[in-house]
Amino acid sequence: MRTARIERSTNETRITIELNLDGTGQHSIATGVGFLDHMLTHLAVHGLFDLSVQASGDLHIDVHHTVEDVALVLGAAFDQALGDRKGITRMGSFYVPMDETLAFVAIDFSGRPYCVVSAEWGSAPVGGIPTSLFPHFLESFAITSRCNLHARVLYGRDDHHKAEALFKALARALAAATLPDPRRAGVPSTKGTLTH
Repeated sequence: MRTARIERSTNETRITIELNLDGTGQHSIATGVGFLDHMLTHLAVHGLFDLSVQASGDLHIDVHHTVEDVALVLGAAFDQALGDRKGITRMGSFYVPMDETLAFVAIDFSGRPYCVVSAEWGSAPVGGIPTSLFPHFLESFAITSRCNLHARVLYGRDDHHKAEALFKALARALAAATLPDPRRAGVPSTKGTLTH
């Protein structure tokens, strides 16, 4: 079973995430940040991951710690569920349109964390989340999942649509990259390892 359970507790947040890579999109998500719940729901539904996220954080300060730490724990859950990464497709990418917006995400579970995000945002928060936290979420996820992640909003006007299209594209790219390849018995790397 390609599953994970990660718990993380700090003075700022308490987070428990359970993940099944081979799920059907079942989800139970409660972070205290409604728009983040909405984005994580897209991740589960469009990636066909079973996902439980329970988080409480210092929202009386702002949403930063909760958004960041959920991303860190989610990335760690993907890393744990993938194990030694034998037999996975490893790379995946996807375009998602949403009304006037078009977003693209490419993933490589290379074991080398790196993230590039190209998107223009307005100054107003979306669902109470400052738009600067969307690229920060992706960066934090890439670090702990040990993936190479490139995300781009090619065009669009509405920041809600941009964020939603990005998370849907992330979901589909993750689904493609984590998919088992029945033809591959070992690690998809000329080095023979994806753990370093």
